[in-house]
Amino acid sequence: MRSDPRPAAAGRRHDVLRVLKAANGPRSITQIATSLGVHPNTVRFHLDTLVENGQVERAPSDRDRPGRPPSLFRARRGMDRTGPRHYRLLAEILAENLAAEPDPGARAVAAGHAWGRGLAAATSGASREQRPVGRGDGGDITGPAEPAERLVRLLDYLGFAPDPPDTATSAGADLCVGLRHCPFLDLAETTARVVCPIHLGVMRGALEAWAAPLTVDRLEPFAEPDLCLAHLVPVRAGS
Repeated sequence: MRSDPRPAAAGRRHDVLRVLKAANGPRSITQIATSLGVHPNTVRFHLDTLVENGQVERAPSDRDRPGRPPSLFRARRGMDRTGPRHYRLLAEILAENLAAEPDPGARAVAAGHAWGRGLAAATSGASREQRPVGRGDGGDITGPAEPAERLVRLLDYLGFAPDPPDTATSAGADLCVGLRHCPFLDLAETTARVVCPIHLGVMRGALEAWAAPLTVDRLEPFAEPDLCLAHLVPVRAGS
């Protein structure tokens, strides 16, 4: 059975990058190959990937010498953007820190509210093709159907797999949006007192940014094993 060549290729690519980072100036393919004791074609192959990844860049050649100048390369300054990401760890740190604050629920709602307003404003200002939510032009909206629809589209864009509410109910009746998926499920199961209020705030902030006649009165986490419910109610005068 053949071993997987990808780890070896990644290791050789790392060696090429290491040589360029340690060099005191740009290096040609031949110079890199000599340093590593490999064929120039091997170096050329890995340089193509490194340039494409933004880790290496071409350097100006010395055109004062006769003949065709060799291609020179140098490592780009800055952190390696192809390394592993651990955003979940960052999310856990922030969620646990917020949960330790006084009145974490209210603070989480406020944080989500601010982010929801910003997201709604940004998508309202985008082109029609770029908008993940709604069909309106970002101005005030009046009836309950359109803001509810826009909220569903926003939640779908964020990964909540929402169930649209029944907007044919009688006037003044509450609407419910079902959330079939939580994009932060692992965190919600351990720090629901922070994650769920953030979701509530995001929905409230978006509806407020759209000047909608609806708001989210409450979010009912895990109303069923596979379902959370967002309860929409008319905005009260003066609120």
